[in-house]
Amino acid sequence: MAKNSSRTAGRHFLQIPGPTPVPDRILRAMDMPTIDHRGPEFQRLGKRVLEGLKTIFKCAGPVVIYPASGTGAWEAALANALSPGDRVLMYETGHFATLWKNMATKLGLAPEFISSDWRAGADPKAIEARLKEDAAHAIKAVCVVHNETSTGCVSHIDQVRKAIDAAGHPALLMVDTISSLGSIDYRHDEWGVDVTVGGSQKGLMLPPGLSFNAVGDKALAVAKNAKLPRSFWSWEEMIANNRNGFFPYTPATNLLYALAESIDMLHEEGLENVFARHDRHAEATRRAVRGWGLEIWCREPKDYSSSLTAVLMPDGQDADRFRKAALEHFDISLGTGLSKLGGKIFRIGHLGDINDLTIVGALAGVEMGLALAGVPHRKGGVQAAMDYLEAAASPARAAAE
Repeated sequence: MAKNSSRTAGRHFLQIPGPTPVPDRILRAMDMPTIDHRGPEFQRLGKRVLEGLKTIFKCAGPVVIYPASGTGAWEAALANALSPGDRVLMYETGHFATLWKNMATKLGLAPEFISSDWRAGADPKAIEARLKEDAAHAIKAVCVVHNETSTGCVSHIDQVRKAIDAAGHPALLMVDTISSLGSIDYRHDEWGVDVTVGGSQKGLMLPPGLSFNAVGDKALAVAKNAKLPRSFWSWEEMIANNRNGFFPYTPATNLLYALAESIDMLHEEGLENVFARHDRHAEATRRAVRGWGLEIWCREPKDYSSSLTAVLMPDGQDADRFRKAALEHFDISLGTGLSKLGGKIFRIGHLGDINDLTIVGALAGVEMGLALAGVPHRKGGVQAAMDYLEAAASPARAAAE
């Protein structure tokens, strides 16, 4: 320990929209000796997580697990299903949609961006209109971020699927669920998604280090003739080995122990209860923001995220200066504004393994931080959140309201 260092009592409030705090139960699950990844004990673990993930993605087809961040899963989705020069229709919902588009360019694809002001989810009508113009079917995939982590805006994937079908277009539908999987209801098969991208460090409550591709039959068929180079990311080798519970290269064994525990925890609570809990904490947060007299960045209530809430700072106020004050005085980390939103917004993460008291504590840290940083606001945001949560805990009172 460095000289003159001081200990901060209590736990740190990690309220960024991922990575999220890792529950003790998952930390204990990881605390295992590393085993032979070609042996029978690992085979049982491999089969357990590969089958279990299907229940989280709500899919019947394979889910490929990579020892990588979500960025790796983005690349895997594109590299397995597309060929050099393929046109890809993408929607500019925010910073992460932009990064996925930039990756497509680097891989030799030809992404086409439907632009937006980052304050709403993807517009299915705009996607349908563009696909109807593509009579030659030059567009090979539509890529949408389900929950845009930089803005707190959700895209409605079932409606995007209907838009593609209404256009009579054969493009694959690829969806990023990195900050929504395990937090917001998602249905790979029912919504007709061809490739779903996911990550470990958010709603699944794990450390960073695992990423996923849930792959449908259409994408598997297209991949057989796709020409982008891939080796590490190849679905074919992974799925062939996964059939017996193994991997073609060394997997992140101890993170797979954690993943198995995460899947169990989500089902013990019940996925519908998990989603309802996230909805409740999101609404409590939004009521606090309104109570402070601040503006929610997401303009469309129908697109509000249950994973995070982005808050617009008043004119002349620096979000990062406020975040610094909150961290220094109350040991709470809040999400920064990314790229063109730098200094303009801060983001409150309310996803993962949190309960009503956790979110109230986090909101109290925000309210006190606003005061210390001299940010113009009204008092009472935390009280508004508590009133809502108290009513939600009382069915009779909730019904009366």
